[in-house]
Amino acid sequence: DGKIYDAYVIYPRNHSNEASFVEYFVYQIMPDILENKCGYKLCIYGRDTYPGEDRASAIEKRIQKSRRLIILLTHQLINCKELTYDQHIALYNALIENDTKVILLEMETMGTYETLQESLKYIIKKQGTVKWKEQHTVHPQSSNSKFWKHVRYHMPPRFRSS
Repeated sequence: DGKIYDAYVIYPRNHSNEASFVEYFVYQIMPDILENKCGYKLCIYGRDTYPGEDRASAIEKRIQKSRRLIILLTHQLINCKELTYDQHIALYNALIENDTKVILLEMETMGTYETLQESLKYIIKKQGTVKWKEQHTVHPQSSNSKFWKHVRYHMPPRFRSS
């Protein structure tokens, strides 16, 4: 299908110097489970981009070369008034081009989705979210947890190359 990645990961980037759980989740836990234990290939901005590369075209190319979009929903992402460029391109590809399926990971209890962008509200209404629960933080590396089984259910089928 010409795709290189199984999923492009969109998460709120922390602009302070303190590391957040979401960044730990994106750079440590997700690759450990989905890449090392399940054999998927993720594209994570910052890890899979090159220094000096044009940010906008790098994001577009990588989203187009991904089979799924994984968006981590947090209060930081929801309360952000502006869509980040990767969110904008990703949601355009998913909703307008109907090109890519979206997996929404609800990392914090959101309560209401009132302040959420209409495009994300539509996706939530259509397919729901996979909810991260506090008990997962005790053993986040357990690939057999209900959370990771739900994520794998939404991921593309694994093709074995011979």
